Amino acid sequence: MTAPIDLRSDTVTRPTEGMRRAMAEAEVGDDVYAEDPTVSALEERVAAMFGHEAALFVPSGTMGNQIGMRLVCEPGQEILCDADAHVVTYEMGAAAAIFGISTRTVVSAGGRLDAAQLIEQVRPRTDWHLTATAAIAVENTHNRGGGLVQPLEELQALWDWSRDAGVAVHLDGARIWNASAASGVDLSTYGRLADTASVCFSKGLGTPVGSVLVASAERIAAARLWRKRLGGGMRQVGVLAAACTYALDHHLPRLGEDHELAQLLAKQLGVDPAGVHTNMVVLDGVAAPLVAEAAKAQGVLVSQVSAHRIRLVTHLDVDRAAVERAADVLGGLLER
Repeated sequence: MTAPIDLRSDTVTRPTEGMRRAMAEAEVGDDVYAEDPTVSALEERVAAMFGHEAALFVPSGTMGNQIGMRLVCEPGQEILCDADAHVVTYEMGAAAAIFGISTRTVVSAGGRLDAAQLIEQVRPRTDWHLTATAAIAVENTHNRGGGLVQPLEELQALWDWSRDAGVAVHLDGARIWNASAASGVDLSTYGRLADTASVCFSKGLGTPVGSVLVASAERIAAARLWRKRLGGGMRQVGVLAAACTYALDHHLPRLGEDHELAQLLAKQLGVDPAGVHTNMVVLDGVAAPLVAEAAKAQGVLVSQVSAHRIRLVTHLDVDRAAVERAADVLGGLLER
């Protein structure tokens, strides 16, 4: 049988043959003892890429985000973020359930960062009547914003304000690689505009698992303790770090191909390409359950974001022929 064309997410990719070889051949050691050379090399490389002192390999983006936010926010304080941010939508209330951290959200225009809008909502540490805002979390690219790339000028404005205000910035950079590829902004530029940042390898870069948290050396030392407490201390994890290193060498340079295919898909489905920033295409105003089921019957898998919204994501395992086939199937269904 022909394999389905899977546009549900860029998390569905499988390791390439080259990545599998790199994993099999990885030099490993016990990473809880800080003795895995492949992990250490990856952490040093990613820290340098983002202009930070240190980094920590973690099993998932959720763990990276949650530890990153805990490093800059104490129990009883709050994190401020967008209402559709991944950290409050898809991470199971972890900040509150695990760390006693409160979260407060601000509704944005499609996930687009408006620094002034967030700054206006910050609550000071000096008023004991209020829950103090310790940090602001920013997501780039924005998942529920359809892969939106955050404006650099807004990120800079938030960072500049935060230095004097004593409020930290956490970057959920699950797809920061896509943001950089689409905008041309260096990863180091994005990195220097955050106190802590979590970057994911199992989405656009196509590894089977793994994220890296970057921050100062002092914060990463504390992060190692939190990772162990949360059950994220792993042993011969170099087999996974090798996949990440391979992805940096071979998959990071090709992300533009995914963006080009997303543009093609958007055009063929009548979606304004200007609203497609990276590798996601959003179909609004559709009968999502019906379209998804009908598409699945024809070998095309899509993600239902809501009853009237479908998300399509291009990735490493989807080529031009697959996108054209998916466009034909979905186009036919949308015309009904």
